[in-house]
Amino acid sequence: MEKFWSYFYEIYEDIPRQGPGDRESTERALRMLPPLTSGQRILDIGCGSGTQTIDLAGVTAAQIVAVDSHQAFVTELVKRIVDHGLGSRIQTKVGDMNDLVFPDGSFDAIWCEGAIVIITGFAKGLASWRRLLRPGGHMVVSELCWLRDAPPPEVKTFFEAEGADVTDVYSRQKAIVANGYRLVGDFVLPAVGWWDNYYVPLAESLARFKAKHADDPDALAVAQRSQFEIDIYRKYPEHFGYVFFVMKRDETWCAAHA
Repeated sequence: MEKFWSYFYEIYEDIPRQGPGDRESTERALRMLPPLTSGQRILDIGCGSGTQTIDLAGVTAAQIVAVDSHQAFVTELVKRIVDHGLGSRIQTKVGDMNDLVFPDGSFDAIWCEGAIVIITGFAKGLASWRRLLRPGGHMVVSELCWLRDAPPPEVKTFFEAEGADVTDVYSRQKAIVANGYRLVGDFVLPAVGWWDNYYVPLAESLARFKAKHADDPDALAVAQRSQFEIDIYRKYPEHFGYVFFVMKRDETWCAAHA
């Protein structure tokens, strides 16, 4: 397993985003929140190398804490912070999103693009992170959803093998309410966030990786896994996608009656 993760990170450290997304969608979600001022704080969970972190800093005045479990991603984000002159605005931490050691009520907004699946379930992430929000605070999460009924068996089999928690948008909306939030709005990430910003760079990284490791079956198997992901989206883009969910902490909610 150690070899798998070594190869995996070699592929994904070489691209600007570690998952689908785009600046326009980040900004669209942000416009659903009240303006975030210099006295407020955003927690960016699973920040990767921080493309959306830099975007958030560009369109808000808030202080940002960006957390990821992989040191190399955080190191790359630190370089970006320096390049953009944002050292006074963005703090980075290497940490586990399953064990975020911040006091209750530390943040006005929590942001997580495409990473909540790592906490083993959408609802679990919502429940465990709620305490970190100040009263009336907001959370923005993008997560995989079925966009049509009855997804093709090939797609279901792929995501089941990956251990991905994929369900329909309505089920996500119910989980939001059940875990102490009010839904502000949601929307589907457009195709540009998959192709131009993620899969095109990923395919280029895979080509370099396969050329470097042409005689290593283990390395090529890891590359094939990512290539199959690209192929699945190419064949079935209308059946699944990332959906941005913008929500507000519900102060009338009681866990005992959820």
